[in-house]
Amino acid sequence: MAKSLADQLLNAGLVDKKKAQQAEQQKRKQARQARKGQAEDDDTQERLAQQRAEKAERDRELNRQRQQAEQAKALRAQAWQMLQHSAVEASGDVRFSFTDARVNKIKQLFVDATAQTQLAKGRLAICGDDERYYLVPRNVADKVAERFADAVIFVADQVSNEADEDDPYKDFPIPDDLMW
Repeated sequence: MAKSLADQLLNAGLVDKKKAQQAEQQKRKQARQARKGQAEDDDTQERLAQQRAEKAERDRELNRQRQQAEQAKALRAQAWQMLQHSAVEASGDVRFSFTDARVNKIKQLFVDATAQTQLAKGRLAICGDDERYYLVPRNVADKVAERFADAVIFVADQVSNEADEDDPYKDFPIPDDLMW
């Protein structure tokens, strides 16, 4: 009867009993994996590891985008709350015209004379959404602009009354009651 290769190597003294047992165990393990379909080569393992890393990176990016969207939504809600709480009543008989850049049209608000002068001097600002305009103090408009810049519609520049020396029209001041 023919002996196995492992028995022949043991008899020849080329391997010891422990090495032969390890080789036999490795052989059985590979046969078992082949039967179960789990025999995978190193390329497959590397590819799977790379896919897992790419998926983790995509998940991190999606999570970051989701967090940014939630933060933007929270800042927008803060801006609208500030507008509603600090709005000044806009009623009167003086028409104040301003440009709404969102719809690219000239809009009008009817305000009283003090609100008109404060709007012209930049102490009040006009903020709003699609349905309504709010008159708010300049400092509130600045805070709203930090949180949600699209809500601020009109803020007059606070310019000083100093005339430029090279200005050819420095002798002709603009009247305060100029309306357009």
